This record gives sequence, C-alpha cells and structure tokens, in this order.
Amino acid sequence: MLAKRIIPCLDVRAGRVVKGVNFLGLRDAGDPVELAIRYNEEGADELVFLDISATLEERESMHETIRQVAEKVFIPFTVGGGIHSVESAAKVILAGADKVGVNSAAIQNPNVLSEIAARFGEQAVVLAIDATWSDGHWMVTSHSGTRDTGLDAIEWAIHAANAGAGEILLTSMDADGVRTGFNIALTQFVADAVPIPVIASGGAGSAQDFVKVFQRTRAEAALAASIFHEQHTAISEVKRALTEANIPVRRQQ
Repeated sequence: MLAKRIIPCLDVRAGRVVKGVNFLGLRDAGDPVELAIRYNEEGADELVFLDISATLEERESMHETIRQVAEKVFIPFTVGGGIHSVESAAKVILAGADKVGVNSAAIQNPNVLSEIAARFGEQAVVLAIDATWSDGHWMVTSHSGTRDTGLDAIEWAIHAANAGAGEILLTSMDADGVRTGFNIALTQFVADAVPIPVIASGGAGSAQDFVKVFQRTRAEAALAASIFHEQHTAISEVKRALTEANIPVRRQQ
C-alpha cells in the first residue's frame, strides 16, 4: 500500500481563507500565507489553494498571494480557481504552483485537460469535482457549487481521467463542513472507476474519519480544511491514528 497523503485546503476569497458548510455561510479562517507556513511545519504532505471566487468573478487566481505561499512552503502545492486555459495554468505554475486544479473550465471545454497535460504533464493536472446527491445520482456542480451541470460524477471522472487529468480532487458538497465523516460511498465508487489517484474531500471531523476513508476506499489522499484551521484536529494526530491502524503515511513531525 502506498503511503497516504494528508492535505490541508485553503479556500481563499478576497485574500483571506474562509470556510463554510455545504459551500455556504463562509466565515473568516485566517491569512493564507500564515496558515500555509503552519501546515508546512506541522507535517502536511501537500497543500491545496482554491481561489473560490475567481471563476464566479471571471478573473484569474491571485498570483501574488500564490507566490508568497510558494516561497514559504516546501511541499507540493496545488492551485485552483480561475484556471481556464494553458495560459492561465502557466501563470499559476510560474507563480510557484506544482499542480493546477481545474473544475468549471473543464466542464465547459474538456480539451483544456489534455492541453494543460500536454504542456506540463498529467501529474500537474488535478480535476476538481464538486458532487452532490440528486435524483439517485451523484451530480457534478460548477462555479463553486452554484450551477448544476447535469453530469454524472462517476462518468465525468472516467472521462476526465481519459482526457488527461492526473488526479481527481473529489468533494462531497453534502458533507462539506458538516464534520460527520467523508462520503465513503461516493469516494469508493469514483476511486474504483478511475486509474488515477483520488483525493477524498468534504466531511472530515476527526482523525478516525481519515482512518475510515482509507480503510474502506481506494483513495490515495484525504483533504480537510476547518478541522485543521480551527485546530480541532492536528495533522500529527491524524498521522498517528493512521499509523496505529497500520495505514502507511509519509513524513511525521
């Protein structure tokens, strides 16, 4: 079994990290650079930075903030939000990102995945899927969860994997911020359907939730935000629980 990755997520709006429940009721959670430094020091395996209003505001990601974060962290760094072309991906990578996360733009133009992969390699392309349960299916939403796309999440994941995505960041909107545990069923179905790594996201409330998602699904990483931001659960606590459950982890502090 490959070592599992624990990934904090910085949802950034107007230069500040924010967090809500089911993508709503956003509240301030701190400065993105300060939090990035903290997570780098606490033993995070990677870091995800999502400019959650970039697509809605039809602008590119905050390159200066990205540069500041990249200068302070020494772990793989993924940036999403406002990435709609090879050119916008190039600007983010030039600012210091190791990978780019693409969501709404890929739904509108699936070719953008293969185009970015051709330029930077599939390992640099992360497809973000925000999924919600509707009418007996997990459906894909876009524009920070504000639009229903009509796409089936599992079918879209398979298509994206074939189109050039090297990894999938899979967020359950129904579980987001609720802290009742990752959506095991959604994660299991998607991870079993694609040959690329899946990052489970949405719902983490304790270290044991990470244990469960790795024991019950093929997810290779798990992401959380509020429990780390508010220091409800430490990254070291998560890794200790995984080690005790005989689940391999990467670096420990």
